[in-house]
Amino acid sequence: MAELIFFSGTMDCGKSTLALQMDHNHRARGRGGVRFSCNDRAGGSVISSRLGLQTDAVEVIATTDFWDEVVRRRTTGLRVDYLICDEAQFYSPEQVEQLARVVDEMGVDVFAFGISSDFRTRLFPGSQRFVELADRVQVLQVEALCWCGRRATHNARTVDGIMVVEGEQVVVGDVAMDAGLEDGGDADGKGQADMLLPAVGYETLCRRHYMRRVTAHGANLMASRDQLLPFDVDACLWHGAN
Repeated sequence: MAELIFFSGTMDCGKSTLALQMDHNHRARGRGGVRFSCNDRAGGSVISSRLGLQTDAVEVIATTDFWDEVVRRRTTGLRVDYLICDEAQFYSPEQVEQLARVVDEMGVDVFAFGISSDFRTRLFPGSQRFVELADRVQVLQVEALCWCGRRATHNARTVDGIMVVEGEQVVVGDVAMDAGLEDGGDADGKGQADMLLPAVGYETLCRRHYMRRVTAHGANLMASRDQLLPFDVDACLWHGAN
């Protein structure tokens, strides 16, 4: 029987890699499927993995109706046995309900991949609806790591290296560890004004350092200072930790 499965985890836990692998496995067995994505780091209409894997996909926008997407393909003779839905946290609750209907009434498997909570530790509306409706919710076993080496449990947003907990829920930023440029600027230069824009980034942190608001950037700043006390004062030494 068809299932709605939500694969969840923090950044860097291999969600997009698993999505591409599952798509490959099902296609290799003769099944027909459609890949969907939304706000992928590599741009529109693509599913990309930090390992370098990448393939085309249908971009999900506010007006996307998954029921219509499947019906249109099937009425033109295309086989649709499953859907791969990456970056599913950005889908609306209504779109998640459409996916549940596709599973129940059309017998199409839906494999959705997404982050559960945002940089404020609040559930994304789409992720919340997946948790409420999915036949199974699977937490991915590949553990993302905090800069300290502990298991990362939270996604943090940074602006110029400093963690923030306020702002729009969806802001596309750089996720590269060594990135220092805002999306739209590059090393060749797009104009001095672009280079002066705040650099929005994301990184994964353990609960301890998320609560203390100590990012990798802050840890590097502290490491460059002389620490005379024999205990951990990382939250006290960095001005961004409140």
